[in-house]
Formats: sequence, structure tokens, C-alpha cells
Amino acid sequence: MKDQRKTEIKVGVTVLVGILIFLWILGWAKNWSVSAERKMITIEFSSVSGLETGDPVTVNGVRKGYVEDITIKGNGVFTLINIPSEIEMKDDAKFYVMMLDLMGGKKIEINPGTSKNDLDISKTHKGEFLGDVASSMALLGSVQNDLVDVIKEVKTSLNSLNKTLTDEKFTNELKSSVTNLAQLTLNLNQLIKNNSEQINLLLKSGNELTKSVNDFISANKDSLSQTISAIHNVLNVSKELLNKVNDFVDQTNMGQNNLGKFLHDSDLMTDLKETIKQTKELTKILVDQLKSKGVEVNAHIF
Repeated sequence: MKDQRKTEIKVGVTVLVGILIFLWILGWAKNWSVSAERKMITIEFSSVSGLETGDPVTVNGVRKGYVEDITIKGNGVFTLINIPSEIEMKDDAKFYVMMLDLMGGKKIEINPGTSKNDLDISKTHKGEFLGDVASSMALLGSVQNDLVDVIKEVKTSLNSLNKTLTDEKFTNELKSSVTNLAQLTLNLNQLIKNNSEQINLLLKSGNELTKSVNDFISANKDSLSQTISAIHNVLNVSKELLNKVNDFVDQTNMGQNNLGKFLHDSDLMTDLKETIKQTKELTKILVDQLKSKGVEVNAHIF
């Protein structure tokens, strides 16, 4: 009887411990807490991609809370999270929906922030969805055709490159070009090496010439300035002279000066032509007389 009593007590204790362990595991899985010091924060996401009520909330990777509720309003998904009050979060805190494991589970990750101001939990805060395997596969499916085209083009390019590289003529010409380039480089190096003294002398002479020119300019700075000024004055005088010559030519062409009037006077030109004609006839008579009997002069003096 006494042994039976001990057995019943052992069974009872074992069952009680089992119940306590079960309740503790259930509470951990369901995020039950006996502490009343907890706070609620509402976060708006554009998409939560399978996040469910009861999923964990982690702070810097450490599990501290759970998703209390999820509601949809318009194009946004409003998520209410439950975390302990001792978690300090600043107004630059970041909220992300991300993968919990490779099996497709989700969680909300919180970066508490570093600002001096505390987070206002009475407001709705914006969160981001970082993507998962499903979204990556969907993105890959959207670019599948483009990816196939790119692979085909790359394959075509590689085939063309292989044909080019395996072409014996191209390979020989490439080898010949490389050989010639190497020989040219060697000859150039040898030329520079053999004429290094002359090159140095040439550079030195160039430097000395440059220095001499600079010294000459510095020493004759005033004279050069006067010469440039004199040239400038000569150019100005030449310009004025050309302007006067142009004005004289224009006045002559328009008959506004004596030369122009003389050239444009029709009577004067007629008399001049007549005089030249008479002079020509007189000269002819004198020449004829000189060739025959000499100059005959018949003068009647009254």
C-alpha cells in the first residue's frame, strides 16, 4: 500500500512536470508572456509575402516579440507587433519583413536606430520587404526571355571568337604583329640607350635656350614694350593713310576733287584728244620733211 502511494505520487509529479513543460513550450511557440510591460507598434508594409499572426519579431537578430495582428487597408498591409517595453527604439528605427528560414517562414526584423529621439509608438511606421526565394524566382521568371536571348548572343559571340582565334591565318598575323611590336620596342629602347647623351644634351640645350629667351625678354622688357607701341602707332598711321587714300579715290571716282573733275570733264577730254591728234599730224609732217629736203618753214611776218 505504501509502495503504491509512492508510485502514484511519482506519476502525479511526472504528469505535472510534463504539463508545465508542455505549457512552457506552447507559450514559447505562441509568444505568451506573463509580463504585462509590453508595447504595441503598428507598421505599414507594401507586402508581407506570407507573414502570419504569431510569427516572430527579432531585434538585431534576437527574438523579442511576435506579430499580434495583420490587416489590409487599401494598398497597404498594417502589421501590429508586440514587443517588451524595455526594448529601446529610436525615431530612425528600421523595420523589415524577411525570411526566417529556407522553408519559407517569415519574420519582422527591427533595427533599433541610433538617433537621440525615442520612437513614437503611437504613430504608424513604414517598413520594407526585403524579398525571399519566391520573389526572387518570380523576378527570374519575368526576365527569363531576356536572359535566354542574352545567353544566345553570348554563345554566338563566343563561337565567332573561337572561329577567329582558331583561324591559322589570323593567328600567324597576330603572332607576327606581336613579334614586330616587340622588336620595335627593343629597337626603340636601344636607340634611346645609344643616344641618351645626345638626348640629354638636346634637352639641356633646349632648357638653356628657353632660359636665354626668358632672360632676353626680361632684360629688354621696356624696349620690347616700346617697339610694340611703335608698331601699334605705325599701324594706326597706316590705317589713317589708307582711309585717306580710299577717300581720295572715292572723291576722284565721283568727280568731287580737281583730279576727278579733270577726268570727268568731257569737253576737256575732247580738246585733249584734238590736241594730241594735231600734235601727231605735225610730228608726221616734220618727219616727212626731214627724210626728204629738210625742214621747210614758210613764215609770213607782218
